Amino acid sequence: MENLSVATFGGGCFWCIEAVIQRLKGVESLKSGFSGGFIKNPPYREVCTGRTGHAEVIQVAFNPDIISYHDLIFIFMTSHDPTTLNRQGADSGTQYRSIVLYHNEEQKVITEKVLEEVKAFYEDPIVTQLVPFEVFYEAETDHQNYYNNNQEARYCQIVIDPKVHKLKKMYADKLRE
Repeated sequence: MENLSVATFGGGCFWCIEAVIQRLKGVESLKSGFSGGFIKNPPYREVCTGRTGHAEVIQVAFNPDIISYHDLIFIFMTSHDPTTLNRQGADSGTQYRSIVLYHNEEQKVITEKVLEEVKAFYEDPIVTQLVPFEVFYEAETDHQNYYNNNQEARYCQIVIDPKVHKLKKMYADKLRE
């Protein structure tokens, strides 16, 4: 575990981003939670009000010898819509904003490069926030590994399944066996 790096980012509901990123080779652990706000240790029900300032995010421990930070952020940026301010599909509010919380200057520089690379994929300007990481608060247990535990749920079938299928189509070489 000593060779692992950490990344924190969010793009809408953390269930969606979690379902995509946890399927990648080199991702050793992943937690859904909250970051970027001003209330300590907020519960999900408070974050959902949009009044805590937090975004729904995931925190990923990954092996950079297997998947680079660049590839991780590139896949993240192409698995959600980074052009919609405070919205992903039917989910709206500041808690659903597109955000990358960089842990060091190298991550900041790489993220800026990726943002430049992917802007050609979108008609509208990218509105993803790029801010320094401060603190991560883990969400309650029932929000962890949500898609894998609830694939029969309507939200998973309608919203998350298409993202997972897109990942399999676009990045098959990056997926776990």
